[in-house]
Amino acid sequence: MNILACIKQVPDMAGHFEPNEAGTWFDETGLTWRMNEYDTFAVEQAVRLKEQLGGEAEVTVVSVGPARVVETIRKALAMGCDEGMHIDDAEAPERDPWQIASMIAGFAAGRGFDLVFTGMQSEDRSSAQVGVLVAERLGIACVTGITAFEWQDGEITVEREIEGGRICSIRLKSPALLTCQQGLNSPRYPNLPSIMKAKRKKLTVMQPAEVGLEEPKVSSEKFRPHERKSAGVILEGSPAELAVQVLDILETKTAVLGKGGAR
Repeated sequence: MNILACIKQVPDMAGHFEPNEAGTWFDETGLTWRMNEYDTFAVEQAVRLKEQLGGEAEVTVVSVGPARVVETIRKALAMGCDEGMHIDDAEAPERDPWQIASMIAGFAAGRGFDLVFTGMQSEDRSSAQVGVLVAERLGIACVTGITAFEWQDGEITVEREIEGGRICSIRLKSPALLTCQQGLNSPRYPNLPSIMKAKRKKLTVMQPAEVGLEEPKVSSEKFRPHERKSAGVILEGSPAELAVQVLDILETKTAVLGKGGAR
């Protein structure tokens, strides 16, 4: 079985974000980088399936981004992927989902991947579009936001949560693309031998033009921090005094209690 795991390198969400000079995305100065959390579930599931199938499966991990992305690809290799593919694109952070999908699909086309695992969405853009666009371009089945996975005799069974907390169970056959949600598994932490072994695994670099980069469908016009319309109010005093102050605010400055609210 030929398995593909798609990952993205994202900034640590605990970092301090400011718009770049063009105002089209954030300034990367001083930020630290890591694998997108949803993608860790995708890598873990791909490696688990490989382990289930023994020597009959191989996992390739692909990522689009600048040179710093190699570090994240190496982490996926340390988690158990067999081969890495880096699509070296310095402009990837500002590419739209269609462009990222075009490059991933361009790489995957004709390589006979039976299963493709991606994260449900990225933590920075949160578009949740790349996975489904890759599936559409490859002409394969797709299930999004899976929280359970089973492979049995060539048949795939997955679960996903739908409205109202209900669980939907879906059966499908490969080739297919699955986007992975939190709760699917618990991603492993690579140990030192795995990290050292990852440094010797094959990592190929390709350029965007080689995998069919296309023109964008949308573009970012403005990136700015949230503008606060008013400052917060800090209340001080004993619990009883605070209760009186809160009630007074609700009565005089909001319509929560309506007219005639009594203490």
